Amino acid sequence: MALHGKLWLTTDGQHLGGPDRIALLAAIGAHGSITQAAKAVGMSYKAAWDAVEAMNNLAGTPLVERLAGGKGGGGTRLTPRGAQLVDNFRRLEDAHRRFIDHLDRQHDDLASALPDLDLIRNMSMKTSARNQFAGTVTKLVRGAVNDEVTLAIVGGQQVVAVITHDSAVSLGLAPGVAAFALVKASSIIVAVEGDGGRLSARNRLTGTIARVRTGAVNTDVTIALPGGGTIGATVTRDSEEALRLREGLAATAVFKASSVIVGVVG
Repeated sequence: MALHGKLWLTTDGQHLGGPDRIALLAAIGAHGSITQAAKAVGMSYKAAWDAVEAMNNLAGTPLVERLAGGKGGGGTRLTPRGAQLVDNFRRLEDAHRRFIDHLDRQHDDLASALPDLDLIRNMSMKTSARNQFAGTVTKLVRGAVNDEVTLAIVGGQQVVAVITHDSAVSLGLAPGVAAFALVKASSIIVAVEGDGGRLSARNRLTGTIARVRTGAVNTDVTIALPGGGTIGATVTRDSEEALRLREGLAATAVFKASSVIVGVVG
C-alpha cells in the first residue's frame, strides 16, 4: 500500500484550483493560446474557458488575459498574478510531495486511520443543501449535451442525476469514482401510501418519517432511510395536514434528476 495526495488551493472557502487547473494555467503560459493549452491538458476549449473564468472570479484579479489581435494575431497569456500562482503552486506541490513521502514511510503506524479519512473529509464539507449523500458512481450514460449519473448511496439505494457532459468530464466521473449528491429540501416532494400515481421524477427514496417540525408557514419533514441515512423535505403546512404526516408513517421522498447536484472532493 502506498499513500498518495493531491494539493489544491482555496479562496474564501471556494476551490480556486488543483493540479488540473494549474496545469492549464502553465500550458497557457507556455503556448500563449488557450486553444493549444486546452489540447495540451486534454480539455475542451469550452471547459478550459469555463475554468479560466472561474479562477479569475475566485482570485478577485485576472489570472489570464486576452491579447488584442494585430500583426501577430491575438492570443491568451498569463498575467503576472497568474504566473506567480503557478510558480507558488509548484513550490507548494513540491513541499506537499515531500510530506506525503514522509507519511508513506510511516504507513504501518497510520494504516488503522486510513479508512476514516474519506469520512472525515466528507463531514467537513459545508453547503447550503440540506441533503448530502456520499456514494459511488455505478453508471454513467453519456449524451451530446447532458449525461445521466447514477450513484449508489447509503442502504444500497440509488440517486440519479442529470448534469452537463462538460461537468461530468470536468469532475472525472466514471463507474467506481467516489462522489457526493446534494439535494435541497425544497426540491423534495413527500408522498405517502395511496397518495401517489405515476410521476416523472426519477428519484424515489422510501423510508419512515422520523421527525415532523411544524412552522408558521412550512413544515420540515425528516424521512429515515434504510441503512441509517435520512432525507429532509420542506412542505407547506397545508400539505402536512392533507397527508396527515406523522412520525412512524411510511413515506417516499421524490425528486427530479435535474434537482441533484453532483460533486467530487479534491
